[in-house]
Amino acid sequence: MGITAAQVKELRERTGSGMMECKKMLVETGGDIDAAIEMMRKSGMAKADKKASRVAAEGIIVFRASDDGKNGAIVEINSETDFVAKGDGFIEFANQVADTVVASQPADSEALLSGPMKGADASVNEARLALIAKIGENINVRRFANYSNSAGIVGGYLHGVRIGVIVELEGGDAALARDIAMHIAASKPLAVSAADVSADVLQKERDIFSAQAAESGKPAEIIEKMVEGRIRKYLAEITLEGQPFVKDPDTTVGKLLEKNGAKVIRFDRLEVGEGIEKVEEDFAAEVMAQVKGS
Repeated sequence: MGITAAQVKELRERTGSGMMECKKMLVETGGDIDAAIEMMRKSGMAKADKKASRVAAEGIIVFRASDDGKNGAIVEINSETDFVAKGDGFIEFANQVADTVVASQPADSEALLSGPMKGADASVNEARLALIAKIGENINVRRFANYSNSAGIVGGYLHGVRIGVIVELEGGDAALARDIAMHIAASKPLAVSAADVSADVLQKERDIFSAQAAESGKPAEIIEKMVEGRIRKYLAEITLEGQPFVKDPDTTVGKLLEKNGAKVIRFDRLEVGEGIEKVEEDFAAEVMAQVKGS
């Protein structure tokens, strides 16, 4: 039987697949749209499994918080290319994952992936595989931070879609939480305060500073003072409370918090692709290979 344009159009609208693939599947199923969809799902999932090992270092960060500010989450969802990361389907998936984290409060990535996706009749991983099958790129739910049942307030800030911060405050308000999160996005502190910096990290820095100061040839007591001064400077640079506030460099974040009767309990800063070794590929050659294979 002949395949009509209307059948191809309906299958495309229901699956989001290309015209030629839809026509091919309809031919194989004798025009049975439901059977074609089933075949495409099976074929797509098999392809998705093959793509799951490919490097995905692009993507977006999504932040979500409950209306009462007691629960919040930040997630990193990765794709292979920036082009896919800008697509509506990818963005919708990322938002659903963030909503799922806030709603279900999973303990870890495994629990998140195996659990039900909010607003969908599938698990998060099943939805991920379906998206891979549809767009033809590997998609990863890489990591997330989930702050739940806060006694204070949970806030966040997104710098575009590539950098995001979630922060929990004791005291303060939503505006202050956002300002602190914005500062963290810009200044990348390693810890909240000096007390949160590990002894091992401090000792390593102290050893480095001591070796540098020893070259000055100054007396030991002077060198000790020099080292302690550099340690104080180092702590001011890497701790949130010690850093000059980005919106008012004349005051530190610590003084800003004190002025507002607030304290930072914890924070997480995520940046798309950090720590992932990207594979350099010849995009033009890849496109040509796909054209020849089609």
